[in-house]
Amino acid sequence: MSHPILTDAQARMKKAVDHTLHEFSSIHTGKATPAMVETVMVEAYGSMQALKSCAAISTPDARLIQIQPWDASLIKSIISGIQAANLGFNPVPDGKVIRIPLPDMSRERRQEFVKNAHRLAEEGRVHVRNVRRDAIEAVKKAKLPEDEAKRTEKDIQTATDKAIAEINTHLAHKEKDLLTV
Repeated sequence: MSHPILTDAQARMKKAVDHTLHEFSSIHTGKATPAMVETVMVEAYGSMQALKSCAAISTPDARLIQIQPWDASLIKSIISGIQAANLGFNPVPDGKVIRIPLPDMSRERRQEFVKNAHRLAEEGRVHVRNVRRDAIEAVKKAKLPEDEAKRTEKDIQTATDKAIAEINTHLAHKEKDLLTV
């Protein structure tokens, strides 16, 4: 049976890993994905909303994102939302849809994205280690019997190693994606 401190630590580490993977998905590899723009905030009906809640986002091919607003009157505000998000995209209105052609990525730009991925991975690893530290402090404060405390600490370390390995694996895949032209 696993200790509640361990269970909590594993859940928090999973959140840290999931967050890091989500951050990775926002780094584009030169291949269009809806994730690149779906969280862009757009002014719609007097409030700010995520783009995905007011338009259909598709990728008809690897170099193009297409946005089809549920309401055509939102086209201008979607375009200004994308420009304000400063993603380096140039949205082009085309009738009832907005097309975003992706620029070709230079070698320098790819290297920049790789650096960014490494930074995000390190933030994720630091977060996982912070969870480990908190969990081990909680074990010490809980004044568990010595053998149970040692076993729980060992399990916490195992969970930490597993979470960090998962981040590193995904980082390696992301780096490969970024550097493959």
